[in-house]
Amino acid sequence: MPPVIPRSRTEVVEKLRRLLPRLERGAAGTRVLPFGLPALDAHLPQGGLMAGALHEIAPQAPGDTPAAFGFLAALLTRTPPSRPVLLVGGIADHGRPYGHGLNRLGLDPARLILVETAKDKQALWAMEEALRSRVPAAVAGTIQKLDLKTSQRLHLAAADADLPLLLLRPAKADEASAAATRWRVGSAEAARDRFGLIAGWRWKVSLERCRNGRPGEWLVEFDHGAHRFSLAAPLADPALSRARDVVRRAG
Repeated sequence: MPPVIPRSRTEVVEKLRRLLPRLERGAAGTRVLPFGLPALDAHLPQGGLMAGALHEIAPQAPGDTPAAFGFLAALLTRTPPSRPVLLVGGIADHGRPYGHGLNRLGLDPARLILVETAKDKQALWAMEEALRSRVPAAVAGTIQKLDLKTSQRLHLAAADADLPLLLLRPAKADEASAAATRWRVGSAEAARDRFGLIAGWRWKVSLERCRNGRPGEWLVEFDHGAHRFSLAAPLADPALSRARDVVRRAG
């Protein structure tokens, strides 16, 4: 067997030059998925989530997992409706996605391809294969443990396919990751109409990490009818928020 010849420094540098742009995916022309909410989109590179990238979403506490999943599902509605979306795994300890609930978020259950796996290793394989196929509009999944090397592999697979990969992580997830963004989502009291009925979900959303962007925190509302994001009224109208503070102090 011939001896293994070590790569020259020039070869190593050239490989890094080819690899880094795929990891960054920040160059002009990269597809993005905007929230349609200027206050939030302004914190993201090019005004939205990079399509060919890995994004992590985690609940603030274990009990906020359904809220984090709802936020993830709402993001999937921003993808082209003519193509399916693939979801690997359910919501840990919270059952399977509910069709009527997905409809309220604007995600047609007929678009959803649900893949159930027993272990993270199987889920990772299913997601990578789906990305390689380039058939879905987006790939999403639930992963409990994720090391840096695996996250880099997933990010590169998403970049090669030019598709968004959304991972729902556990509340305690804080490992180093190649994800372009990391979101923390908590539940909030729902918006109600004049009859006291629920008019839209609200989430406490924190952007903990954003490559080439800025972290931030928002109280986000999702309109069930229009299927769009907005800021909750006190944040959307600073004057209203200040007026309420004055009333509280006066009382």
